[in-house]
Amino acid sequence: MTSRRVIVSVLVVQALCAAFFLFNIAVSVFGLPPLPWSAYEAIELGAALGLVLGSILGLFALRRTLARTARVEAQLKVATGAFYDLLEERFTEWSLTPAERDVAMFSIKGISTQEIASLRSTSEGTVKAQTNAIYRKAGVSGRPQLLSLFIEDLMDGPISQSPTQPDTTPAQVSLSTP
Repeated sequence: MTSRRVIVSVLVVQALCAAFFLFNIAVSVFGLPPLPWSAYEAIELGAALGLVLGSILGLFALRRTLARTARVEAQLKVATGAFYDLLEERFTEWSLTPAERDVAMFSIKGISTQEIASLRSTSEGTVKAQTNAIYRKAGVSGRPQLLSLFIEDLMDGPISQSPTQPDTTPAQVSLSTP
């Protein structure tokens, strides 16, 4: 049975239990004729079991959701690590200086030229010269193309590694959801 069916079934059982208890209150408040004692006891027992079952299945669903969240977070760590490894690999390939590496990293993060200059305590002209050198060495004409190089590399690489497997290449990341 699929988890969606289980959840719907639990909700239906719990709704029926709630309806029974509301009916029980209505009998008391409005003076409606009560159910025969044996039927009342059987329904009450079923309602109690339904609520207990719903609680147990709810705990299983919560546990499963927490486990899935942990897996996805682990995959995100792998993807993040792979992205930084890829950045370092390309920066080395392009022979970027330490200053150019900093500027390239800030540029990829979307920080403006003025903000980069402020963060690095240099002039905007220096940052512009460094970004032009980065673009020339990378063979691109601007920031969007620079970022797209890394996105393409990540998308072209294998994406089947699980978070528990050792990292064999920087571009191997598991981006699929379980």
